[in-house]
Amino acid sequence: MSLVASVHVGFADRVEHRLEQLVAERPGAVAEAGGQTLRSGGKRLRPLLVSMCATEAAREGDHLVNAGCAVELVHMATLVHDDVLDAAPLRRGHPTVWQTGGRPLATATGDALFSLAFGELTGTGDIGAVSLLAAACLSLARGELLQRRQAGDPAVTEEQYLERCALKTGSLFSAAARLGARLSGVDEVDAAALGRFAEALGLAFQIADDVLDCDGDPDTTGKPLGTDLLDGTVSLPLLLAAQRDVEVRAVIARGAAPADVLPTLARVVGSGAVADARERALGLAARAARELDGVTAPIDRDALLDAVRIASDRTS
Repeated sequence: MSLVASVHVGFADRVEHRLEQLVAERPGAVAEAGGQTLRSGGKRLRPLLVSMCATEAAREGDHLVNAGCAVELVHMATLVHDDVLDAAPLRRGHPTVWQTGGRPLATATGDALFSLAFGELTGTGDIGAVSLLAAACLSLARGELLQRRQAGDPAVTEEQYLERCALKTGSLFSAAARLGARLSGVDEVDAAALGRFAEALGLAFQIADDVLDCDGDPDTTGKPLGTDLLDGTVSLPLLLAAQRDVEVRAVIARGAAPADVLPTLARVVGSGAVADARERALGLAARAARELDGVTAPIDRDALLDAVRIASDRTS
C-alpha cells in the first residue's frame, strides 16, 4: 500500500511505534511471540483506513492512533489463530508462532493480542467505539465458523461465499473506517457510507487474495500456491471452477493432496474462474468507489480511491 502510506506516513509511523510498545510491555513468551507476529509485517491497511476516513485535524491527537492499533491488533490476533486452525508453517514468508512455539503458545498469543486491542481502544474514552469493534469481532468469529462449515464443500454458492467474506474480512475493514469517522466527529450518514465503502473494499481485497492463491507468484506473496485448496477453504475461484469442471469439484470434495495442487490450479485457471474472480473484485472496487460519491465530510477521498485501485489489483 505504498501510495496510500505515503499520504499518511506520519500516522502509520505513530501506529507502528505504539504497536511495538504494546506487544513489549509485558515481557515473556507471549510478548516475544507477539513481537514475532508484528515483525512479520503486513500492509497495515486497516489502521490506514482509520486515518483516511478521519479528518485531518483529528489525526493530530492520540485517539485515532489508539483505534488504528486496536484494529491492527485484532487483525494480528485472527491471523495467529487462523495459523493454529490451519497448521500453517509460514505467514508472509516468515515462520508462524504455531510453527515455532506450538499450539498452546500461539493460542495464548492470539488471546493476548485481542485483549491488548480492547485495552488500547478504551484509551479513546468512547464506549461506542469499543462496542463497534466488539461487534466486528463477533462477526469475525461467525465468519470463521462459517468458513469451517463450508470447508471441502464444492457446492458452496457465490452468495454464501460473499456472506462469509463480509463477516470474516469486510466487518473489520468497515469497523476501521467507522472508527476513524466516529472519532473525528463525522456525522452518522457519512460514517455509514464510509463503513459500506470499506466493506466493499474488504471484499475486493479478499477476492484478490483468493486469486493470488491460485495464480500468484509465491516469491511475491510469501506463501505457496494452493493453500486454500489444501486446507479445504472454498475460495471464489475454486467454487466458480467447481461449477464448470467435474475434476476440480471432485478434488475439493475428497480433499486435495499436495500432488493435486498444480494440476488442479491449472484447471481452475483454464476454466476462466480466475479471470472471472478478478472481474468480481473489480466490480466490488467500483461499488466501493461509488459509496464515496455522497460523502461530504473532509476525509482523504484521494487516498481512499488509491486504496480501492491497489486492493483490487494486488500482486502480494
